[in-house]
Parts: sequence; structure tokens; C-alpha cells
Amino acid sequence: MQKTGLPELHAVLAVATHRSFRRAALALGMSASALSHAIATLERRMGVLLFHRTTRSVSLSEAGEAFVARIRPALEEIAAAMDEANDFRDSPAGTLRINTSEGAAAMVLRPILLEYVRRHPAMRLDVVTEGRFVDIVAEGFDAGIRTIDAVPQDMVAVPCSGSLRFVVVGSPSYFEGRSRPRTPEDLLSHVCIRSRLPSGAWYRWDFARHGEERTVDIDGPLGFDNHHLMIAAALDGMGLIWTNEWSVAPHLSTGRLVAVLEDWSPRFDGLCVYYPAHRHMTAGLRAFIDLVKEKAGDV
Repeated sequence: MQKTGLPELHAVLAVATHRSFRRAALALGMSASALSHAIATLERRMGVLLFHRTTRSVSLSEAGEAFVARIRPALEEIAAAMDEANDFRDSPAGTLRINTSEGAAAMVLRPILLEYVRRHPAMRLDVVTEGRFVDIVAEGFDAGIRTIDAVPQDMVAVPCSGSLRFVVVGSPSYFEGRSRPRTPEDLLSHVCIRSRLPSGAWYRWDFARHGEERTVDIDGPLGFDNHHLMIAAALDGMGLIWTNEWSVAPHLSTGRLVAVLEDWSPRFDGLCVYYPAHRHMTAGLRAFIDLVKEKAGDV
């Protein structure tokens, strides 16, 4: 039998992990058609079907389940060995994959990405931004960036931002002829712009003051799953939005947006970079964490 190379084994593991040729191809940096061809060629060579394919889904066959169970630990050991060998280099090299949200990337990554690449030219950064929370180990990421309260307990969390808070804001033109809300319930008589969670549900607006918590199921004629469109609608005077204060700080400072219910908008722990506690830390990840700590000291 013709020998099977590591790229083919990594291809099988990627498809098994992502349950999608398209997502696996993106993770591997190749086209979905090339990945599908590689898997099909391997299956013909082995004489077994590793995946069941339909137009809507991909799943492992019984033979595929057994095959992946055997190769996954071996590939992880090979990757760990290469990472440990890389520690002996004068400077880190390889690829660092990070999963985060679009807002967290803008807040935390943007200030340090160029500095990281400048300091470590042999490193490649692969940053994926998405609203859904993912298992970074299963999805093949080295680290993630989320709010501290969302980090799993088996992860090491390194704070990388100051405290955050959500505020209700609107434009001065919106408030012309309208009284400003004094309690969360007053929002029910205002035009509110909704934002959608990655799950498809609408965000509920949460408030707290002096230990008292209130949640308002707001309604309104506009709803977005795009944060930039939501802010643009507020700037145009189309209604109130509930958003991270950081994302609208420039508009608040110029007066284009006005915050209300600030006494009902408490601060909470901010963002952190997190990574698996029991996995060997690569030189590239260690250098990234060191830079995050350095920049966090300036916050």
C-alpha cells in the first residue's frame, strides 16, 4: 500500500473536527474541492469509507471513527514534539491561531497585532472572529479572547482589558421632544433597536443598581446582527441601542450620541486571553501572552 503522509492525516482530522469540508478547508488554508479530492483519494487507497457525505452534512463512518481515534493522539504528539523543538529557536516560528469576537479583536488585538509580527517575523497569525463561542481545543485554536466570565474552568485566563460596561445610547436628535428614560422600564415607551445573538435569539437588555437587577425584553421596528449597522442607526436618530461603551466612546465624547440610564449600567470584568491549562505552551503563544501582559499594563 502506498504510504500516507501527514497532510492527508491532518485533512481527515480537520474534517472530523469541523464536520464540514468548507470549514476544514479554511482551517487548513486550502480549497474545499482540493480537500475533498484528497480525502476521496485516501479512501480509495485504503479501501474504506471514512466519511458519510450528504449535500447538507458530513459525518464519520464506523471505520472513520476508529481511524480518527487512533490518529488523533499520534498527530497531537507529533505537533507537541515540533512545538517543543521550536522552543530552542532564537525566535518563535509557526502559526498562531486565535478565536475571538469582532468587538474583542478591535479592542484587544488591533493595538498589538503589528507589534507582535514586527517582533516575531517568523510567526504567522491566523485570527478568526465570530459571535458564537467555540471549543478552541476541538476547533484547533491555540487561544481565544472573550469576557472572563465566559472562559471554561480548565483554561488559563490572562486579563487583557480594563473593566467593561454596556450602556443605552441615542442621538440628540432622537431625544428632541422625548423625555429621557429614568428607569429600565421606561424603555418600553421608547423606540429601541434590537441586536441578534449568534443563536438567533434577541439580546435582552440587563441592568443593575445597588444590588437590584432588572432585565427588559425590548421591542422595536429595527433589528440587526451587525454591530456597525446598529450604531449607524442610532447615529441617524432611529432609536436607542444597548451596546458596549467602548465601541461608542468616540461618539459619546463628541456628543453625537448621549448615554442614559448610566446609574443602571454597572461595570463588569473585562476581556481575557485564554488557552488550555494542560497543553504545552508553544514559543509563539508564550511570546503573544507576554506581549498581552505588557500592553495590559498600559491600560
